[in-house]
Amino acid sequence: MNWIQSLEKLLGSDQVHTDESIRSNYSSDYTEDLNFLPDAVVKPKTSADVAAILSFCSAHKIPVTPRGAGTGLSGGSIPVRGGVSLSMEHFNKIIEIDEENFQATVECGVINDTFQLAVREKGLFYPPDPASKGSCFLGGNIAHSSGGPKALKYGTTKDYVLNLEVVLPNGEIIWTGSDTLKNSTGYNLTQLMIGSEGTLGVVTKIVFKLLPLPKHNLLMLAKFNTIEDACKTVPQIFTSGVSPSALELMERNAIEFVHRYGSESQKAVTSAMLSDHNTAAFLLIEVDGNDLDLLFDDCEKMNTVLENNNTSEVQFADSDALKEKFWQIRRNIGEMVKMHHIFKEEDTVVKRANLPKLMSGVKAIGKAYNFESVCYGHAGDGNLHINILKGNLSDQQWNGSHLEEGIRKIFRLCKELGGTISGEHGIGFVQKKYMNEVLTPTHIHLMKGIKHIFDPNGILNPDKIWE
Repeated sequence: MNWIQSLEKLLGSDQVHTDESIRSNYSSDYTEDLNFLPDAVVKPKTSADVAAILSFCSAHKIPVTPRGAGTGLSGGSIPVRGGVSLSMEHFNKIIEIDEENFQATVECGVINDTFQLAVREKGLFYPPDPASKGSCFLGGNIAHSSGGPKALKYGTTKDYVLNLEVVLPNGEIIWTGSDTLKNSTGYNLTQLMIGSEGTLGVVTKIVFKLLPLPKHNLLMLAKFNTIEDACKTVPQIFTSGVSPSALELMERNAIEFVHRYGSESQKAVTSAMLSDHNTAAFLLIEVDGNDLDLLFDDCEKMNTVLENNNTSEVQFADSDALKEKFWQIRRNIGEMVKMHHIFKEEDTVVKRANLPKLMSGVKAIGKAYNFESVCYGHAGDGNLHINILKGNLSDQQWNGSHLEEGIRKIFRLCKELGGTISGEHGIGFVQKKYMNEVLTPTHIHLMKGIKHIFDPNGILNPDKIWE
């Protein structure tokens, strides 16, 4: 293709890759089994490189799909129209950690966990911690306003972004805001970019707000014989006066996946978790802070709530090693499901007091449409991840209207319960056909209008968010 040769002349052949084996590595992400081959993979090294790429592609109407680590779950980084897969993997520098102002400036390709550990060494804290924190890029976290377990107490990515360097589709480079804690100067372009899934611009640098690092954390694992008891416990923990830093729900079959396919060290822990065959669900509850006595008081309050809701056992994680094992099990559930089953993952969210109704509704819909689901997630903020397994469904049922109708019923239930169809995974490619379940034509018209202002040629991450 002539345009690929032009890009090579513009950037140098070391940044433009057309070998099929390389392009294949960028044709999919963690979403189901979808594959779309880009015509070229381009790996810029500077913001000026990104600007040159977007300016060229906009002028020639070549599709550009921004890509971080490829850990997304909604198909947001899949190049469905070919063109350029724009890999941001070279943008991996932590530029500055400003201890005096509790801020940090980083490039978009820094891994979440790498950043967390770097600020932790200075006694600072960056809370957003998605399950893929060991591999996901901060730029991808910006694209989806990622959360994680600690979002319950500390909020999601959007609550920590002060300013962004963004390359617009026409190649212009802007900073969206200000490196200050307050900014009431015009429209909030920073927040507009967060959660826009790479459809409005390419984020290259980020200025984050940081917090002081909590000195202590305590972790409890509670077992229940019914999912209903586990779910109804969640809001009562808050009404008892406790604000956990994390409150995670895992149903039994989720732990069984980790036990079956996880590491040997994980199997030892999951064996104990599953030893009582009556156990149907688990709550993993964390509190953190600087006063250890107050944290133990919180655990006592929560234990009373747990007992009042028929918990069969409460285990206190009495070592950092056991805490880490519990968290590894929780974080590995999704990966274990994805590695061993054909699946679709839904990222539902409702008001947390409505979580019991959502869970029972999901199971009833699954029974009606003959699919099994593996449910787990951030119970404290009502965010339930639903892994739907193909199981005995035929290819026609799986890919056709049969399953789509079942998923629509789940999303309609979410709306009835005061929720929406994605809490942190985004809409991307796979959920766009369901947007009309929660948004009116007016909402969608306004959003498409914003897209057109930023990207009049429609080159940036096309076919994402809307049909």
